[in-house]
Amino acid sequence: MADIGGVNSFRSFARSWRRAASFAEVIPRRPSFVLAPEGEAVDDSSDWDMDDGRSHIDGSSEHSTAHSRQHLLRGPSLQSQGSEAIAAEFSDGASDALLGGSPSTRSSIFDVPPHLAAADVIGSHSIRYGTINSVRYRSRPSVNHDSPWGVHDEQIDPEAAAMTFGEDNPILVKEVKQGDKVVLTVEGQSTLPQSVFNSINAIIGVGLLSLPLAFKMSGWIIGLFILTLTAAVTAHTGKLLGKCMDYDPSIVTYSDLAYVAFGTRARIIVSALFTLELIAACVALVILFSDSLSSLLAGFATATSWKCICAALVLVLNMIPLRWLSYTSILGIFSTFCIVCIVIIDGLVKKDAPGSLWEPARTHLFPSNWMSVPLAYGLMASPWGAHSIFPSIYRDMRHPHKWERAVNTTFSFSYALDTCLAVVGVLMFGDGIKDAITSNILRMSDYPESLTVVMCIFITIIPLTKIPLNARPLITTADVVCGVHREHAHGADAAAQPSALVHGVRALIRVVVVLVLLGISILFPAFDSVCAFLGAALITLISIILPISFYLKLYHKEITTRERVLSWFLLVIFSILGLVGTIWTFLPKQLVAA
Repeated sequence: MADIGGVNSFRSFARSWRRAASFAEVIPRRPSFVLAPEGEAVDDSSDWDMDDGRSHIDGSSEHSTAHSRQHLLRGPSLQSQGSEAIAAEFSDGASDALLGGSPSTRSSIFDVPPHLAAADVIGSHSIRYGTINSVRYRSRPSVNHDSPWGVHDEQIDPEAAAMTFGEDNPILVKEVKQGDKVVLTVEGQSTLPQSVFNSINAIIGVGLLSLPLAFKMSGWIIGLFILTLTAAVTAHTGKLLGKCMDYDPSIVTYSDLAYVAFGTRARIIVSALFTLELIAACVALVILFSDSLSSLLAGFATATSWKCICAALVLVLNMIPLRWLSYTSILGIFSTFCIVCIVIIDGLVKKDAPGSLWEPARTHLFPSNWMSVPLAYGLMASPWGAHSIFPSIYRDMRHPHKWERAVNTTFSFSYALDTCLAVVGVLMFGDGIKDAITSNILRMSDYPESLTVVMCIFITIIPLTKIPLNARPLITTADVVCGVHREHAHGADAAAQPSALVHGVRALIRVVVVLVLLGISILFPAFDSVCAFLGAALITLISIILPISFYLKLYHKEITTRERVLSWFLLVIFSILGLVGTIWTFLPKQLVAA
């Protein structure tokens, strides 16, 4: 039954979502590359446009591809040579930097593997890079006599490879003929519906619960304008990321894109931004958990006590393997959608104000106090923060040329859902709206008790399914920095068991990460302020400013004057909005009249 539907079967959707759930990263991952099951190079010359594809590969691509193939096959041997060999290889491999020279002479990202391009503090750890060729699993060995490398190809079954690599799915690569040239490129596995599903799962979050408050701050006219503008611009930048990914078919992640555009320092900055984004998202979820339960069970425990309970539950859930967390996280998306439906039903059930759609509350066309508009911008930008994994979703597509359709569908659905909740919430409560619409619902006894209990259950599910998944990259980063990251097993290393000290350090790291999230949530207890900071500072940078900057950098010689002017206009406008909105989140609410 699970395989009915072919490539769009339930099993395929589950596998696609599991891959997408692991796309979030802080440090540049050293992915393991596995040759796709085709023995011969895939002739893609019929539908690959050398101009539109931006491959920029000249006559020396055969040598470049051979160099890439060597990186893919000799990862363990390179790693065994130590940091000096790695440094020497980096100096040789990066002599023709990706940023240097003309696009036609630059190297592929495969020529400078991610662990060589990373910062010293990250690259010093012995993380394996390359295919596993000494571990036994199902494979179909074959010799590609036409291959320019003249090597024995070990064609790996993706299912067995995924099991061998543990939680980190290997990246499938394939040989692609582009005219008379052969290059290595990542092989996508997700269909258009699966990519849309993954994108919606990534973009729908608890930030939409504070949209009614944003409308109350900004009024109908300004509120609808800002929400529509942020949705349109982030959809536009999502498409720009797809174009930037076409610049080099070997780019896999957002961090890779930052490295290609601006070098190693940009990758470090992006890693720092991702860290802040994940921390802010986790803190917002902890606050939502505590505020909701303290409102429903007033007098049972304080908000701080509920935060401690949430932290304890998250600490236990952090022990669950990623393959299970990726599936349970779907419950979070389902719960968010159900909360929106319950809010609408409650508004229709109640006949009189406040909290009724039949007797709307008093609202404003324009802001009652213009000082609160920057905060409203941050709140309205917070629901659009999925761009950090868009490049990975794009690269995972079977047909990347359908990316624009995927973006249009994703943002149309998200915009409709966000606007619906914002409008319904402000109509129901008007000036009495709380930082999250659920707080108003849970504090009123006029709604059906069964719906209130179900809503509380859904609110509890969201943090417990999303926080462990969002915290996983933070834990991985701490593991790497402390030198206790779980490496892929290679040959004799497979039998090596971590010492008790390593296990103890890993456990301590997980406790410390959860305690940091708990401490920040206690120090900054306002849900709306955290969401506003997330939107104004981080989402503006990651979802708007950086994608436009990547596009201007990579295609500066090819874009039209009109497009260049529009891009710079958006950069200036949203830089100002983001800066002012970020400052406003740290000002006292009495001062900004929030």
